[in-house]
Amino acid sequence: MANNTKTLNKILILGVIILGVTAFRYFDLGQYLTLAYLKDSQEKFQLLYQEHRLAVVAAYMGIYIAVTALSLPGAVVLTLAGGALFGLAVGTVAVSFASTIGATLACLVSRFLLREWVQSKFGARLATINDGIEREGAFYLFSLRLVPIFPFFVINAAMGLTRMPLVTFFWVSQVGMLAGTIVFVNAGKELAKIDSLAGIMSPGLLLSFVFLGLFPITVKKLLWLYQTKFQR
Repeated sequence: MANNTKTLNKILILGVIILGVTAFRYFDLGQYLTLAYLKDSQEKFQLLYQEHRLAVVAAYMGIYIAVTALSLPGAVVLTLAGGALFGLAVGTVAVSFASTIGATLACLVSRFLLREWVQSKFGARLATINDGIEREGAFYLFSLRLVPIFPFFVINAAMGLTRMPLVTFFWVSQVGMLAGTIVFVNAGKELAKIDSLAGIMSPGLLLSFVFLGLFPITVKKLLWLYQTKFQR
């Protein structure tokens, strides 16, 4: 009975995902998550925000969560929109929580739908990975979140296949994505000057993120070397 209920729940969740992605494609909703549409509609949205602040922020966060949870394209544009509409402070808070909630939902869906099957098929091969995640998973996730060159939807799905607690996934993702969130939200404040999404991230800025992402793992390894060699 329990297995039947679990299978039914998986079918329902998979159905909701397929329905959401199909609707996104069929109604061409992606056109509303483009830089061109955002720039053309900025004034209209700002007037709406001035009249209904809480409702607009809530609707924005709901859309952001849905886009992230379903791994749909458009998160970068939505992040820019947060800065353009709400400013740096409110935009950062809204984007930070919405992106983390959406990522956690994506991780949870991956875990619920795929983890049992993956572990049953490749459990022996994944034992070492699972042990590593339990010991140092937070550090690895934090490093990955700091470097915006890694697709976040891949990280969400991959972490769902591990034994990392969702609470850990949530707070590490929130802290790890904060630097990139601030950069993009701040860029959104100067929306009129942005000609392409690629222009936001300069090579120097990307390199800075890479070094920032390597920092926590490097520190942990150095501490381990110190403890093993000098504290015997």
